Amino acid sequence: MEIPNNKIYSEQRTTLRQRILQIEHEDFNPLALDIFRFQAKYNAVYREFLLYLNTGIDKVRRLTEIPFLPIQLFKQHTIRTGQPPVSQVIFESSGTTGSNTSRHHLHDAALYEAISVRIFEAHYGPLKNFHILALLPSYLERNNSSLVYMMDHFIKESGSEYSGFYLHDTQELLTRLRYLKDHPDGKQILLLGVTFALLDLAENRDRLEFLKGLPQLTVMDTGGMKGRRREMLREEVHDLLTSAFGVSKIHSEYGMTELLSQGYSSGDGLFVPGKTMRVLLRDINDPFSVHDQNISSNKTGGINVIDLANLDTCSFVETQDLGRYGNDANSFYVMGRFDNSDIRGCNLMIL
Repeated sequence: MEIPNNKIYSEQRTTLRQRILQIEHEDFNPLALDIFRFQAKYNAVYREFLLYLNTGIDKVRRLTEIPFLPIQLFKQHTIRTGQPPVSQVIFESSGTTGSNTSRHHLHDAALYEAISVRIFEAHYGPLKNFHILALLPSYLERNNSSLVYMMDHFIKESGSEYSGFYLHDTQELLTRLRYLKDHPDGKQILLLGVTFALLDLAENRDRLEFLKGLPQLTVMDTGGMKGRRREMLREEVHDLLTSAFGVSKIHSEYGMTELLSQGYSSGDGLFVPGKTMRVLLRDINDPFSVHDQNISSNKTGGINVIDLANLDTCSFVETQDLGRYGNDANSFYVMGRFDNSDIRGCNLMIL
């Protein structure tokens, strides 16, 4: 890897960071290619990976020609580009006892916070228009969850005295929901939870009867059974939840420890990524054969993610999720996971 010239590296990083914050749809491809060259030059692990593949960096002209770093390397190495600021947080994936977990160093919290807010608000509107009730028991028991970090920031940004986290006190959660129903103030209510916790809450339907017919309620599933329940099809889970909570659709979030950008689904498992994120599908049998979004929407492939917000780590990540494109070029479905991949708590259950 080239030893960074502090002045040149810092100037390049500052310029790229500003472009990320100002990105529009038409800016994505050129910015992604510039970040690829930046990370190919200054990221030791990614650089070694490219050398192993004998990649001609200057010959890469299209997004589908960019090699994607296998996500497993976040378990084995510290992924870092250049000399970013000192790690402010180290996110760690959930895992079984003794398992090797992924670690993602967050060097620029302000960038992550700005991007995550922008993605959410582009999909749902201003956070100040929400009461956010987060039911994330397994995540709150750890102090290094990227989802908890993001939701903590969202709760603060909402400015609502009724927003907050709930560990195991579901009765307090229901009391808060009943109060918000009885005292409408024009704000939306976002009930966001890990899958098994939402299912636990939904089991006693009598307690949830008061929620039915509450138009301002959005229920969002972040995925994750954590070994607490049997794995279930998404349709089965969402049928149970829509019936119990009295909503027409269950929303979902697509994110993981190794990514700083998110995708959101307003129902039926169809995700729309934020402006800093793009999904490309790779051939199931050939990880180096990457298809653009003109491929048939019925074809399933491995999900590769370009996440421009990963400026200080690696923006080109080969996940172990399976997916297919939606009906347009800017949406995708998650179909499940490769059989030999580790179970990841932040991802959706098998579809």
